[in-house]
Amino acid sequence: ETPKKGHKQNAGRKHRRGDIRSAAKKTMVKVVGISILRTGSDLPDPIPLCMACELSSFGFFQRQGVKEMLTFFSKTFTKRTQPGQRQSITHEQYVVHCYVRSDGLAGAVTTDLEYPARVAFVLLTQILDEFTGAVGDSWKTVTTPESVSFPPIENYLQKYQDPATADKVTKIQKDLDETTQILHKTIDSVLERGSKLDDLVERSDDLSKQSKMFYKQAKKTNSCCVIS
Repeated sequence: ETPKKGHKQNAGRKHRRGDIRSAAKKTMVKVVGISILRTGSDLPDPIPLCMACELSSFGFFQRQGVKEMLTFFSKTFTKRTQPGQRQSITHEQYVVHCYVRSDGLAGAVTTDLEYPARVAFVLLTQILDEFTGAVGDSWKTVTTPESVSFPPIENYLQKYQDPATADKVTKIQKDLDETTQILHKTIDSVLERGSKLDDLVERSDDLSKQSKMFYKQAKKTNSCCVIS
């Protein structure tokens, strides 16, 4: 009986380990941040209109730095996305999905590598439509960053955390069919020839000294908690 008992205990341990692994896998796929921005050829840089972040997985003292990096990447990549274009830019453990509408309203969703691009772009299409339905054309003259109130952005952040659940909802949507082209790029292919991400980070006014230091340290240890 003793071997059987031991066998059961081992099986129980394996089962529990399996549960832990599957639970970890379930929590890995997530949306870190959503931004809505105003872009245009008349602007030196896109202007973030509103933003929502899910930073509970980061340490308390890291969160401000992560938020600043999310703002920086959203602006950097939407600036390099043509009107009407959808592109997913991968860097380290994260992907920034960008969509710029023909009227200059843009959205950026930062996710982990496993998050389906199709779901991210349905999110962007829906949230930008709802945003214009709520605020009209007033966003076209906004010059102050993050000054537009749009509470539903928090709901989108929570609703789309689990892409499987969100996908059931989006299947009835025709916002983004399979023929829509999504460009998958790396940082290097998005930046202008000769430009380096490190230089853009160093020159950025969006990032505090602490965030720039955080970016450099994360890059050295390759432990990035923030897209770097």
